[in-house]
Amino acid sequence: MPQSLYVHVPFCEQICHYCDFNKFFLKNQPIEEYLELCEREILQTVKAFPPEKELSTIYIGGGTPTALTTTQLSHLLTAIKRHFPINEKVEWTVEVNPGSADEEKLSMMHELGVNRLSIGAQTFDPHLLKAINRDHEPSEVAKTVALSKKVGITNLSIDMMFGLPSQSFDQWQESLEEVCRLPITHISAYSLKIEEKTVFYQLMRKGKLSLPGEEIQANMYEYMLDMLDRNGFNHYEISNFAKSSYYSNHNLTYWNNHEYYGIGAGAHSYVKGVRRANHGPLPKYMKAIKEKQLPYFEENHVSLKEQMEEQMFMGLRKLTGVSFDTFKGRFGKDLYEVFPEAVTDLINRGLLMDTKTHLKLSKDGLLLGNEVFEQFLLTD
Repeated sequence: MPQSLYVHVPFCEQICHYCDFNKFFLKNQPIEEYLELCEREILQTVKAFPPEKELSTIYIGGGTPTALTTTQLSHLLTAIKRHFPINEKVEWTVEVNPGSADEEKLSMMHELGVNRLSIGAQTFDPHLLKAINRDHEPSEVAKTVALSKKVGITNLSIDMMFGLPSQSFDQWQESLEEVCRLPITHISAYSLKIEEKTVFYQLMRKGKLSLPGEEIQANMYEYMLDMLDRNGFNHYEISNFAKSSYYSNHNLTYWNNHEYYGIGAGAHSYVKGVRRANHGPLPKYMKAIKEKQLPYFEENHVSLKEQMEEQMFMGLRKLTGVSFDTFKGRFGKDLYEVFPEAVTDLINRGLLMDTKTHLKLSKDGLLLGNEVFEQFLLTD
């Protein structure tokens, strides 16, 4: 049974041009009603799938959770505490947009148990911030970090992006220098991916989106690996880096292919071997809850074959890779027995390494992760 919880807050004051998450403009939305219905979903979920253990990780994402007022966000956090058993050493993360959380809001979060923030900086270049339609100034990142530490939240992660439209190598280098100056514990850094239903996708279709070439993006990634290492950040997942032991335990739930609860419009969950997806449109989500139904529009009973595939897709994202013992203990089969051709071929191509205890990506494999993962799709 899950020991992790994800809650989705789908409201934003401004929509980023790259974002394909379930989100809606904050203005004129039924926020209080949504939060009430989220609490009802929590109650229905706990009744249908009673927790067998205390939650060890909680993650409030979006959207922009801190676009809610202090009172509204307090309502949500309190509802979680009221209905779920929570471990005293829980890792409790809330996503924050720079400048969207004042001292009062941050203090409230800390008092209710939030002990980790994920701050969406993306870049420190003001022109690039405008190009991706972010609504903060570069200086607001440091202010948010300082305020967070002042109220007692010291486990701080910063989100960064590279491969942005017309982004130069120098701009990326300067942004990395800025983020390394901050007193933070974790960095998530992703290359831009153009997703459907985004402004950037429409611009790309019209030939109006200028992106850095693959070689430049590869150079950006390799430079980042070196620079973050020199600044004391341990590279533990393809796109994630942490100081000391400040890994994202919540994200490790996903990468270790463990189960988790999901609450809110568009949220996903994985409970008792079934992956479920909630309705994304607010009217459909809210209607289901009002009719005392769990708001699922899709349920997938994960077969043994799919579980083994997912173990490889997710586990290989970690720099330690997939444990041979863990794989056999979970599935009763040797990894080489299940994926003989894929493993042998990828090792021969220099994309995977066998360390005797784990199968993991090589340095070249890090740059071609998606190509590697595709090789672990089993045919019927």
